[in-house]
Amino acid sequence: MKAFFEAIEDLFVNGLFLPLDFLRSMESWWAANGFNWLFVVIGFIAFGYWMLQLKKYNDNDEEDKSITAHQYL
Repeated sequence: MKAFFEAIEDLFVNGLFLPLDFLRSMESWWAANGFNWLFVVIGFIAFGYWMLQLKKYNDNDEEDKSITAHQYL
């Protein structure tokens, strides 16, 4: 089992995280964190899209918003 977990460690440390080691060694802070900024921008776009979809659903007025809409209330 020890060899199995060492193989997983080797895969991640020497394989999958190798591009992140390159980003860590860059001189420019902005260039090194561009990867993170990309994810922040994607998150904001996804959040905006989700809010627009919720607004469109809410504007249809199909949901029963009365106090007794659910049995547990």
